[in-house]
Amino acid sequence: MRFILLAILLPSLVFAQKKTSLEQKIKEFDQYVEAGRTKWEVPGMAVAVVKDGKVIFSKGYGTKEIGQNNPVDTQTLFSIGSTTKAMTAVCMGILVDEGKISWDEPVIKYLPEYQLYDPYVTRELRIRDLFLHNSGVGNADFVWTIMDIPVAEIFKKMKDVKPSYSFRSGFIYQNIFYIAAGEVIKRVSGMPWESFIQQRIFTPLAMTRTAPMRRFIKDDNQTKPHNRVEGKIVTVPYTKDDEVNSAGSVWSSIDDMSKWVLCMLDSSKYPGGRLLKKNTWTEMFKPQTIVTDSEFYPTQQLTKPHWKTYGLGWFQQDYQGRKLNFHTGSLNGLTAITGQIQEERVGVMVLGNLDHAEIRHAILYKSMDHFALGGTRDWSTEFYTLYGNRTAMMDKMLKDFEGKRVANTKPTLPLQAYAGKYSDPLYGDVEVTLQGNQLVLVANGIVKLTAEHWNYDTFRGWFEDKSWGKANATFILGPTGQVDKVSLDGMEFARKN
Repeated sequence: MRFILLAILLPSLVFAQKKTSLEQKIKEFDQYVEAGRTKWEVPGMAVAVVKDGKVIFSKGYGTKEIGQNNPVDTQTLFSIGSTTKAMTAVCMGILVDEGKISWDEPVIKYLPEYQLYDPYVTRELRIRDLFLHNSGVGNADFVWTIMDIPVAEIFKKMKDVKPSYSFRSGFIYQNIFYIAAGEVIKRVSGMPWESFIQQRIFTPLAMTRTAPMRRFIKDDNQTKPHNRVEGKIVTVPYTKDDEVNSAGSVWSSIDDMSKWVLCMLDSSKYPGGRLLKKNTWTEMFKPQTIVTDSEFYPTQQLTKPHWKTYGLGWFQQDYQGRKLNFHTGSLNGLTAITGQIQEERVGVMVLGNLDHAEIRHAILYKSMDHFALGGTRDWSTEFYTLYGNRTAMMDKMLKDFEGKRVANTKPTLPLQAYAGKYSDPLYGDVEVTLQGNQLVLVANGIVKLTAEHWNYDTFRGWFEDKSWGKANATFILGPTGQVDKVSLDGMEFARKN
């Protein structure tokens, strides 16, 4: 009788232990996230973990705006930043599955105006290359994010961006090629990227709290972006997402992003169908190009991967003997990260409202350890020290730079002589005016820098949006002793008048 009772009770006892164990893990993880958020001073966050085809954790933390009692919940909208890139790759994959395009067709077949500095690269650039950061073109994101040049103009300017390395021989992360991919999707499908992603991804996945761009959002349950300015966390302006587009403009809630993570873990399946054919889904996560140490995350110093690659919109590394697919997202004042280990059927999504809140990396690795792989390392503390040391190093570099200022120098010319209009084929126009004893530089009618004399013919000051920091404007005199050029943090503009 005793053995019969034991046989009856044993399965229920095991189930109860498993349930208690999961409940305890969730409680510990919840406490870990909140402690980390507080330590890293992130005003608001939302986190979700999926395992074995289910959402096992989803929660909002903190506030949508610092100093306000406006709690984040699981429906609060955040920017997902560059985690959008994997979605754009899936959009292209859908068109590949439909036979409308091939990964290995030339880009100029669909985007003839997309001319690069090297004519050979222009001819040989394939659709696949738009997703891999391996074209040889260096990071020209300043044109895209800060100089506020329209996409059509950016495409025309790409021929002026000199390569940083030879075609397909390296890796430099940049966004403009993903914007080009969005334009290809538009021309092949006959609808704008934002309509395509809505119809072919968000609607099938029932992602009703997701928008291709922030301007489509109709309610107030959305976060404000925050950044550190002169040591204080403050709200900062939203990034203009019309130009960010297919490289990183999606906004979503943590509940909706859980659906995306589940879909990508389960070979792109969703209730009632699938986004991609199995082979195309596999292609998304196939390592496509090697990522160098200099282009990977500082976290590698502690996670110590043996290899680092990039797929179609996904970074990849080995972690505890598994392949970890992940990607961060960053817009001014907003952060995100998503990651997954397919063999363990585990995935995570983190959304935050503080610029470069690197607690996101800690939550990524902690979730993999806690719910799948095992391990007790306190990634939050370790990464806090890592990034704190990097910040201290950058602060020291800035202090050293400012310490090299040559005292008691004067500009070569009267201040009025530096005023005028300057231009560059890539970066656009800069107008310099004199206001009192300060020079005000306005780039493309939108980016404003107010600079005071620093030394010799260099002026230094804050951008109008102080979250962008300070910059130097150095005026270069020609043989006649008059101003020929101005260099704005290394970008040279020739004088027009």
